[in-house]
Amino acid sequence: MKLIDFHYELPPEAIAQEPVSPRDSSKLMVLDRASKAITHHRFRNIGEYLRPGDVLVTNVTKVFPARLRGKKITGGKAELLLLAPRGEQWKALVRGATQKTTLEFPEGLRASMTERLSEGEWIISFSSNHIHEYLLRHGEMPLPPYIKRPSPRASDLERYQTVFASQVGAIAAPTAGFHFTPELLAALQAKGIEQRSIVLHVGWGTFRPVRSETIEEHRMLAEFYEVSGETAAALSAAKQQGRRIVAIGTTVTRTLETVVDASGTYRAGEGETDLYIYPGYAFKGIDALLTNFHLPDSTPLLLASAFYGRTSGFTLKPAYEEAIREGYRFYSYGDAMFMS
Repeated sequence: MKLIDFHYELPPEAIAQEPVSPRDSSKLMVLDRASKAITHHRFRNIGEYLRPGDVLVTNVTKVFPARLRGKKITGGKAELLLLAPRGEQWKALVRGATQKTTLEFPEGLRASMTERLSEGEWIISFSSNHIHEYLLRHGEMPLPPYIKRPSPRASDLERYQTVFASQVGAIAAPTAGFHFTPELLAALQAKGIEQRSIVLHVGWGTFRPVRSETIEEHRMLAEFYEVSGETAAALSAAKQQGRRIVAIGTTVTRTLETVVDASGTYRAGEGETDLYIYPGYAFKGIDALLTNFHLPDSTPLLLASAFYGRTSGFTLKPAYEEAIREGYRFYSYGDAMFMS
C-alpha cells in the first residue's frame, strides 16, 4: 500500500490549540463498522454506546516534563527531549547539535552527547544523577509541535495528562483518554462497565513519521509496556464470556494485540513492543476502539483505518472528510471517534 493514499488535507484552523472544558464536552463521532453509519454526539454521552459487561481498557502512563532547553558549550541554543533512562545515562533526541558536544543547562547541569544511535537518538551522560528531580524544576511538558505556543502553559501540566495517569514514563500522552472525567468514569462503572488498565510508555516511535513510500516498509520503535496479572485474567475471562474489550486509544490497542493469543487469552508481564498495525491486520484483542483524529500519513491513522475497515486502504477517509465538514477539532487536544 502506498503512503500517499493515507494523506488528507486539513485546514490549519481545525488543529485544536486548546483543550475544551470540561473534558467530556468534546465532540464524539460514532462509527458503526458493519453499516458504516456515522452519527454525531458529545463525549459525555459515550455511555449510550457502551454495554453493561464491556471492559474499558485505559493506558495509565503519565507524561513527564521531558524537554530541556539549554545551549551548546560553544554557544548556540540546544534542546533535549529525554526519551528513557538507560542505566545511569539517558536516551534522547537532540535539537541544535549534530555532533558530539557538551550542552549546558540551568543550575550548572551539563550533558555530554556520547553516542549516536541508528535512529538518530543520542546517549546522554549528565553531570548529575538526580535528573528526575531536576526535570521537575526545569523540564517542560513536551507538547506536540502542532500546538503553537513558545512554551507550555501552566494549564498544560494538568490538561496534557489523562485523569487516570499514574505511571511516569511517557513523552506523549495517550490522548484518547483526555475526554474522561472522574464523574464520567464513575457513571460508566455504575452502569456495569468494567474498567481495567495497562501501561504503555508512549515514546517518539508512536509519532515518528512514516517516510517510506510503501507503508509495509516502515518499522516501529520499541516501547515499554506492562500488563498486570489481574488485568490479563479479567480480559481473558471477558473474551471467553463474549463481552467486548473496548480499547481507549491506539496505545492500548497495540499493547493488547501484543499480549493476546489466537484463543483470546491475554498474557501478563512487561516488555517492549514494536507491533506495527496497518490495514490488513487481523485484530484479536479488541472489539471496539475510542480514538482521536490523527495526523495524515501517521501510524496511529493506519491503525485506526485498519480497525474500521476489513479492506486495505484509507477506510476512514469518508469519516475524516465529514469530520472536517462538521467542524471537528483534530489531534491531541481535539475531538474523538468511537468505532464498534
